Amino acid sequence: MSAPIFLRRVVLRNYRSIGSCDVELGPLTYLVGANGSGKSNFLDALHLVGDALTGSLDNALNKRGGLSEVRRRSNGHPTHFGIRLEFFLNDGTLGHYAFEVGTRQGLGHEVQTEECAIGGVGKGPFFRIERGSLIRTSEPTFPAITSDRLALVSLSGLTAFRPVFDALTAMGFYNLNPKLMREMQNPQDGRLLKPVGENIASVIGHLERFAPEAMVVIQEYLQTVAPMVHGVERKKIGPMETLEFRQDMAGSKHPWRFLAQNMSDGTLRALGVLTALFQSNRDYAPSLIGVEEPETALHPAASAALREALVRASKKTQIIVTSHSPDLLDDQSLDASSLLAVVSEGGETMIGPLDLASRESMRDHLFSAGELLRMNQLVPDREILNAQSQKQVELFGRVAS
Repeated sequence: MSAPIFLRRVVLRNYRSIGSCDVELGPLTYLVGANGSGKSNFLDALHLVGDALTGSLDNALNKRGGLSEVRRRSNGHPTHFGIRLEFFLNDGTLGHYAFEVGTRQGLGHEVQTEECAIGGVGKGPFFRIERGSLIRTSEPTFPAITSDRLALVSLSGLTAFRPVFDALTAMGFYNLNPKLMREMQNPQDGRLLKPVGENIASVIGHLERFAPEAMVVIQEYLQTVAPMVHGVERKKIGPMETLEFRQDMAGSKHPWRFLAQNMSDGTLRALGVLTALFQSNRDYAPSLIGVEEPETALHPAASAALREALVRASKKTQIIVTSHSPDLLDDQSLDASSLLAVVSEGGETMIGPLDLASRESMRDHLFSAGELLRMNQLVPDREILNAQSQKQVELFGRVAS
């Protein structure tokens, strides 16, 4: 069984600090760069797609400060931003979904072009919409659409496009917040962990009932990362819920029990990351998991266990990780193709595969990716970046085979 890949290629144009980006993704991809280089903006673009489809484009933009905060300015002038995602559906069918958003004559945002094709234009279901008008489609009937919303929301009611909608809305993105994780939580839907971990007690409870094998894996890795912790479970307290941990205490024959409010940031973040990675169950599985700096608040000695967990999780779910931790990347077996280097120059973020020198150093086991990062030698391939800058990145049109 080959490792899962949902998104095989991501093209971004004028999204926050990213002027132009065209990258391919594997089962496990590390976005590596210094703080402030723009790694988070890449994940946020993918997150915006999910937010716009599960809610509305207006809400997704407002969560990020509005259109003016999302689109990049060029030479002082606002620009349109665009996103293109090329994907594999569960049955292996290749397709793409793309849209471009700009201003509607000073009256807010407008979806200027939106396009989706499954199996290639003319070979399977497809549509193209421009400023709220249907240009062409494979479907005999088409729902009403408006230029301020993504049409795929309405088209999710059609059998042809439902798999695309389901896959794009099943992506999970995480920047865990221990403060919210340790608070008492209202019972919520526990099928998918929310972005900062605000429903983690419900997710743990859901896994206890429907995927006990996943809980075993989570608890094993948690004990490796935090050796004093012997287990965790959902704890109901009145109408609320929280987490209860079992932890060794000096002089005690049996582990003591502590609620989440008494646990360290590092332990809670580790649990959040592990839960995000292994939250799949028989009835529901994320199509992709993106995690912001999973090594934060962890002891460097835990990096090997975290790296192993990432690799193991990527056997079932595509994983994208942002990191600036040399310890996490200190592994001679790490494949250079799994890394994308992120740099910021003049306020613009550039993302690309590693340059030839870095790839050869890793291939010949001269240096690990972590050692190259410590030496500030983990950089994107300039030839690839220059080639992309010479031509306008195409958002629409057929998928490359």
